[in-house]
Amino acid sequence: MPSYSGVWTLSAAYQAVAAGNWPYSPTNGPIGVFSGGGTGTSNVIQYIGIATTGDATDFGDLPVAVYSAAACGSTTRGLVAGGYSPSGGSQINNINYITFTSAGNATDFGDLSGIRSDLGSCNSSTRGLFAGGSNGISGVSNIYYVTIATTGNTSSFGLLVSNNYNLTSCSSPTRGLFIGGNSNGNVIQYVTIASTGNTTDFGDLLSVALEGNMAACSSSVRGVIASSGINNEIQYVTIASTGNATNFGSLATSKYGMGAVSSSTRGVFGGGTSPNVNVIQYVTINTTGNATDFGDLIGADTAYIAGCSNNNGGVQ
Repeated sequence: MPSYSGVWTLSAAYQAVAAGNWPYSPTNGPIGVFSGGGTGTSNVIQYIGIATTGDATDFGDLPVAVYSAAACGSTTRGLVAGGYSPSGGSQINNINYITFTSAGNATDFGDLSGIRSDLGSCNSSTRGLFAGGSNGISGVSNIYYVTIATTGNTSSFGLLVSNNYNLTSCSSPTRGLFIGGNSNGNVIQYVTIASTGNTTDFGDLLSVALEGNMAACSSSVRGVIASSGINNEIQYVTIASTGNATNFGSLATSKYGMGAVSSSTRGVFGGGTSPNVNVIQYVTINTTGNATDFGDLIGADTAYIAGCSNNNGGVQ
């Protein structure tokens, strides 16, 4: 594509749009945001335009470098909670937020009920849920929630079926799914986001091999779960029903510690451990098939990165 600066001519703009190279701004369209990552080496917040393809762009910074945090979002705000920060040598309880339409550094939102890393998170258009995680000694089973449009500390929601960390999550506007984890292997469980209460059994993943270090995203209908570690399987569930997961396709590269974001049509998986640690790949959620290359994240150490978006399944 030609390199343009200043005011674009109409013909140049049409050319860029047709080629899929129109410059993306966080003021329009579905935006996916990835935060932190590495082994506590990064406080970078970066974003992509989910409807296009291309490399990530700098958005701003978290207050501290962190990895294994959780993230969720409404149409206006993205929240990043917990994680492990080497600067303090432990898990943290911070919740910070960004405004999707305005690139910049994260702002303090409130606190989790305790220090947590490797927790799951999901959302509706109004609530963000944070579940399980590690407190540095053991896994926990607590689920907590916040009202995304306000600021403040978490309130109690309910319990997972057992103490659990390294779980992943996704949601529709009404249901939140908590998937896998160190103690639940292939178990999928769900809650009704607008209420409070303990989780209910949903079904099972295809194999226990997916236990821990997964990444999930969703449309309002489907949840898509990418595997980690020993295989590169992608599978899906229909969120409004219950039942076991179904095969979707394969990632281009097998890895764990990915982050995931989504729009109503695309699921995007970014980062992870070697090989190709900064690779971003995507799928079309309402079909099945293998992942396709999207672009690259900023930086070479992007494992255990947290992802959220303004057009995820919980807000559609």
